[in-house]
Amino acid sequence: MLAVGLVAVLLAGTLLWLRRKGFAGAAANLLGVRRPRRLEMLDRLSLTPQHSLHLVRLGNRTLLLGRSPSGLALLDTAEGRSDNPEEAAR
Repeated sequence: MLAVGLVAVLLAGTLLWLRRKGFAGAAANLLGVRRPRRLEMLDRLSLTPQHSLHLVRLGNRTLLLGRSPSGLALLDTAEGRSDNPEEAAR
């Protein structure tokens, strides 16, 4: 009984350590356990080799981001959730 308890404590400690290091989520994905994603890339439009537009969903907000060599810029936001990128862009 003591050995079973020791193994359970070691497994719980290992899982806690993996969660703190960020590896527990990767292990869950390998096993097929998926949690809902908060950040999702909906669409990308390349304007030039160094400039592009990105449509990103963060929770229930849709963000239009512009990327250039100087960095990222938030161009527009929209509330609500739409699974269609064309509707989300409106």
